[in-house]
Amino acid sequence: MSTLLGRQVVVSAGTPAHGTPERAVPDYEGGVPDAVRASAFVDGTGGEITVGTVTSGTFFDHGRVHLVTTSSLTRLRSVYPAGDFDARRFRPNLVVDTGGAPAFVEDGWQDRRLRVGEALLRVLVPTPRCVVPTLGHDELMADPGIMHAIAREHRLQIWDLGRLTCLGVYLDVLEPGTVRLGDPIRQQDAS
Repeated sequence: MSTLLGRQVVVSAGTPAHGTPERAVPDYEGGVPDAVRASAFVDGTGGEITVGTVTSGTFFDHGRVHLVTTSSLTRLRSVYPAGDFDARRFRPNLVVDTGGAPAFVEDGWQDRRLRVGEALLRVLVPTPRCVVPTLGHDELMADPGIMHAIAREHRLQIWDLGRLTCLGVYLDVLEPGTVRLGDPIRQQDAS
């Protein structure tokens, strides 16, 4: 890979202590915080790039687990029917069948504890989206319209970062455990 990329790279099962992700700056508002956009630089390809941090021990930005709901994906399909909102495009650990619940119902779960199979999780924050879901994945074709649709439909104030394009939520693991396809999700009271 180093030869192909023209610089030294390694494959790792975990994030190195000094690791910093580089991200392409998308062409729509809400893709990166305004302060981050202002600090972007142009790389060798001519693209604008930002540098950030990740949550310790994970490749995610703000949590160890990522969840999306079927009701949010259904809503996005309705506003951009040409797009393929296959959940795999967003790389979640969990896809929750929310039936006829309103789109973006997961936004209201912040700070809730969820029992999923044997695992106990706490919802941290809505998931700000990067440009990766617009890229081709397996048989899913590249489609920049995916993020444009999400940016039009669902931008949220995230901490002091500004209004960001979001889909899904990040969670922290309070009790690790096995999670199986079809396991119910139950809200638990905080102890």
